[in-house]
Amino acid sequence: MNKTSLEHYPSFISSQVQSPEALAEKAGRRAVTISRQAGCGALVVAQKLADYLQAHAPADACPWTVFDRNLIDKVLEDHGLPPYLAKFLPEDRVSELSDLIADVFGVHPSSKTVVQKTVETVRKLAQAGSVILIGRGGAVVTGRMPRVLHVRIVAPLDQRIEHCIEAYQMKRAEARKFCPTEDRARRRYLKKYFGAEVNDPLLYHLVINTGQVSYAEAARIIGDAVLNLP
Repeated sequence: MNKTSLEHYPSFISSQVQSPEALAEKAGRRAVTISRQAGCGALVVAQKLADYLQAHAPADACPWTVFDRNLIDKVLEDHGLPPYLAKFLPEDRVSELSDLIADVFGVHPSSKTVVQKTVETVRKLAQAGSVILIGRGGAVVTGRMPRVLHVRIVAPLDQRIEHCIEAYQMKRAEARKFCPTEDRARRRYLKKYFGAEVNDPLLYHLVINTGQVSYAEAARIIGDAVLNLP
């Protein structure tokens, strides 16, 4: 099930109507944040998780939706920023925005301002419910929100390298460099902007090793935990 573009979310967006009935239904909605090591199959797990949760939801329930790279599109949409800035918003490149926006708009917003806009969007989506949010410090950003399950997905480096070769058509040398580089970037992002350590297990309800369980089994474990949230 492909969930990689905001164009594919009309049912999700239309379901956020704030009628009394919608507000009552929303009170019981849940959300998931996923922190991940590079190449551990988090997006595959998230997509399987969305399917699992949708299969266990009422027929008229809001569709479970995965926000990964498309979260960037949502941030830009929410805050009126031009789409071409998307390539400057990955977790390891957000500080490059200041000079770019200064050149285009003649203003000098700090990278912290951009991160704050991302935080606002992440919280809004989590409040709406029925979302799976990958990355962006979601476990910290929504840490005090009720009915949000926080998950960390990890895997052995060799397996992550193989996943990158298969899923992203990387050369082995490229994948071997990519995984630790991405891991360091994500760790820096969380440390710099939220003062948190990405490997701190106390941030998460679950830490799952996809080197020990399949992607489908990981999705089922997470899904059952979500369904049992109070």
